[in-house]
Amino acid sequence: MRVEWTKDAIRQKDQVAEYVRQQFGYKRKRKFVQDVNKAARMLMRSPYIGQIDPLFEGHAATYRSVIVNGLNKMVYRIDGEVIYIAAFWDTRMEPEEQAARV
Repeated sequence: MRVEWTKDAIRQKDQVAEYVRQQFGYKRKRKFVQDVNKAARMLMRSPYIGQIDPLFEGHAATYRSVIVNGLNKMVYRIDGEVIYIAAFWDTRMEPEEQAARV
């Protein structure tokens, strides 16, 4: 299996990483990036580890999500041998608003 990020998910992840850098510094940003990469590698080994996300019940595809470092949600779907990361956001934000963007 391989992981592919959508453009929106990359943008969202980069925004969170920049926020972490501004608020907590480069060292914390580096740890954040390591945590995200670790979660993506974990999905390649165990793609069904994430729970089916009820925020996406109306979509044609089944979306799952995992929590990264306790504060961020990585939303993905599986299509054959590819795991598509569809969204990435801070869990302290309004979930319905974030889900509507996927």
